[in-house]
Amino acid sequence: MRKLIVSINVTLDGFMAGPAGELDWHFPHWNEEMANFAYEQLCMMDSILLGRVTYQAMASYWPYEANNTAHGLKEGNYASMMNNYAKIVFSRTLRTVEWRNARLVKKDIGKEVLALKQQPGHNMIVFGSGSIVSKLTQLDLVDEYVLWVHPITLGRGVPLFQNIRHMPALQLLRTKAFSSGVVILYYGKAPRTVNRPAQRKHALVRPIR
Repeated sequence: MRKLIVSINVTLDGFMAGPAGELDWHFPHWNEEMANFAYEQLCMMDSILLGRVTYQAMASYWPYEANNTAHGLKEGNYASMMNNYAKIVFSRTLRTVEWRNARLVKKDIGKEVLALKQQPGHNMIVFGSGSIVSKLTQLDLVDEYVLWVHPITLGRGVPLFQNIRHMPALQLLRTKAFSSGVVILYYGKAPRTVNRPAQRKHALVRPIR
């Protein structure tokens, strides 16, 4: 079965964007080492899941990067993957999606993702898209969280997880540190434990003397 991977930049205090959706806070720490790792990560996928806001931002950028001659081979290949991979966009307000190989899904995100997991192919990845990350987390459909933790705090902004009633139990799988100070924390689902009936405790009655 295919896995669903959430890969997202986050601050030390748990925000994925500034109050107005700003992302400029993670640019100072981004370096070639991280770019190479992001490239390797995308190479292991074949589908991208997006919410409306992230879709609109990426669809206005990546199609034009495919012909950017200023980039090297690896950057060009990354743009090619972004443009050619299947993209599933979850939105109730968008009417159409025009980015190459993009498909719009307006309802029942859980049913759609379960069906995608059953299909053959490589793993799927979610970039940004806090609204659908929260929904998928609530539905316990995320197999792995790849959190790029940046050494910065915002104080306020868009939190990574919102309105989640039941957060699935997670376990730390591994970590990866970059020279820029950014650390990736890999979290996966914690093993399910079997609830055993509590043993009865018998009170010891001391004899009265």
